[in-house]
Amino acid sequence: MEQPDEIIHQPIRLKIMSALKALPEGERVEFVRMRGLVKATDGTLGKHISVLEAAAYILVEKDFHFRKPRTRISLTQSGRRAFEDYVRYLKDVLENGPGAD
Repeated sequence: MEQPDEIIHQPIRLKIMSALKALPEGERVEFVRMRGLVKATDGTLGKHISVLEAAAYILVEKDFHFRKPRTRISLTQSGRRAFEDYVRYLKDVLENGPGAD
């Protein structure tokens, strides 16, 4: 990988991906909890979630819990691989410098 994944590289999306990667596979985080983790407004978080969902890096599930709407987010297999590739890219840059392959 010559360039970082631009979808993940943005700071809020990187925080979202990091938080989801830290969970056991298949676990979900509620939107409200994620908002607190990344310290973003509803609108900002929603936009970044949409970008990650469009890239198929995350799965967004909407339902009702005790008659209240609930949004939960989880990492897809594709997202897990993309994040692992992104981390490998960063390690390579740290060890060998930018542009080294």
